[in-house]
Amino acid sequence: MSTEVTALEPTSLIQPDEAVEVKKEQTTSGVKSFLAGGFGGVSAVLVGQPFDLIKVRLQTAPEGTYTGMVDAAKQILAKDGFRGLYRGMGPPLVGVTPIFAISFWSYNLGKKIVLWANPNRSSPDLSIAELMVAGAISAGPTTLIMSPVERVKVLLQIQGQGGENKYKGPIDVVRQLYKEGGLRSIYRGVGATLIRDAPGSAAYFGAYELTKKLLTPANATPDSLNPAAVLFAGGMAGVAMWSIAIPPDVIKSRLQSAPPGTYKNAMDCLRKTIAKDGTKALFKGLGPALVRAFPANAATFLGYEASLKIMDLLW
Repeated sequence: MSTEVTALEPTSLIQPDEAVEVKKEQTTSGVKSFLAGGFGGVSAVLVGQPFDLIKVRLQTAPEGTYTGMVDAAKQILAKDGFRGLYRGMGPPLVGVTPIFAISFWSYNLGKKIVLWANPNRSSPDLSIAELMVAGAISAGPTTLIMSPVERVKVLLQIQGQGGENKYKGPIDVVRQLYKEGGLRSIYRGVGATLIRDAPGSAAYFGAYELTKKLLTPANATPDSLNPAAVLFAGGMAGVAMWSIAIPPDVIKSRLQSAPPGTYKNAMDCLRKTIAKDGTKALFKGLGPALVRAFPANAATFLGYEASLKIMDLLW
């Protein structure tokens, strides 16, 4: 994903006929970013689901259930086999296309907003700080879909952890949640999701663009990087995000997995979590999150960049 936004050059520098072409390129770029983002998201789920499941189990299990990431993996494999590591994959796999599509589309929209806010800039190139602002903006629209999908995913992931299986599948989860408390129940944790993803997305896209910039040879552009460089930049983006996103993610997971009435809101969940388990509880799941972050997000950005180039060739 290039930091150059040449399609947004000031119109005063563009002749009338050229302006029409620029507008067309902007529209096409938005469609391509949307589609490529979905493809990247599917790649992320296939690679990262086992690590995500272990993270959620560590975050929500009673104290002492697991001694760590490896023990959690062993217990899951012993009880449910390899397929147990992919429990709850349906919701993110179904929802991941619009989630990541909207995320990358919103990121491009965020860049346009940043450019619009400073029309007198001397260069169309965005700084890393400006790209981080665009990344933070992208979290807003994405959260509207991300939150209910993760609510369903978390409830399916914790099944079998210490009791009977309450849900038959994703649709049954949605049905029971709606019966329990309507849309409010389905969207439980939306605030915590936004608190996690706004700074997380800023770090995510900022780290990706910065790493690509550092890896780009002189007299070349970031778009010319080979797949290995894109993989590395994507992996670093994931590590950057999850290095700061774990505390709010713990609160989100506990809020979304707890029985009704356990917590009033995210702040109440934070207070009760610290009171019961101490501040160390806010970093549960950090290990699998970081282990997952590199390969899953490397796959995300490679899938995004590769599909974008294919679409550039086709139309």
